[in-house]
Amino acid sequence: MNELAQTAADVQAALVAVADAKDAIHLQRFFKTGPGEYGEGDVFLGVRVPMTRGIAKRFAALPLTEIDALLDSAVHEDRFAGLIILNAKFAAASKPRTFDDEARAAMVDLYLAAVRRGRVNNWDLVDASAENIVGPWLADKPRDLLFELAAADSLWERRVALLSTFAFIKNGDATTTFALSERLLDDHRDLIQKALGWMLREVGKRIDQRLLIGFLDKHAAQLGRTALSYATEHLDAVVRADYRAR
Repeated sequence: MNELAQTAADVQAALVAVADAKDAIHLQRFFKTGPGEYGEGDVFLGVRVPMTRGIAKRFAALPLTEIDALLDSAVHEDRFAGLIILNAKFAAASKPRTFDDEARAAMVDLYLAAVRRGRVNNWDLVDASAENIVGPWLADKPRDLLFELAAADSLWERRVALLSTFAFIKNGDATTTFALSERLLDDHRDLIQKALGWMLREVGKRIDQRLLIGFLDKHAAQLGRTALSYATEHLDAVVRADYRAR
């Protein structure tokens, strides 16, 4: 199927074809879609992640306008599929042989617009995309954008900021992770605490445990219990207990 022939409606039809109503009920509970919960009102078809990823691979040529249409869908799996397709297009445009910085910029703009209008609005959507799009884009650029996102009230913009730094951590750079973490210490929303603790843990795991310990020595008492639990997960049991006692 050529690029012009692929549409958001085709992706949606493929997802509907494999949807399971029982899985939809489970996913709506798992992703907290009830009144007052973080995913309130989100709609699920009942398509598991591996199947959604498989469908997304079939639509690698989907134009950006059609990806944007998926991101504006009320259906969670439509948005997830759109992000997986966008990831693949960004990765292709980032390879040395097919490098296209203009295309990459357009994808980042599309992604950030979707984030800011509340379409990347659950933890799985953020976690599957931020480190693959925003992180690589900012690898050789100023990172003011992440501090702008972290300053927003939106839970999801703040999580995008934190998760984008995973790309830097994988390249041995913890500076932005630490700087953002210091800004977000007082945000005790569960999904921010988990993201914060997760990124700190990855610094210790992938770069240098001494860097993590240095951060914890300064800030352990300010971290929420959830963040501290995540951050100290791979430390020695005695050291972990000491930090958690603070």
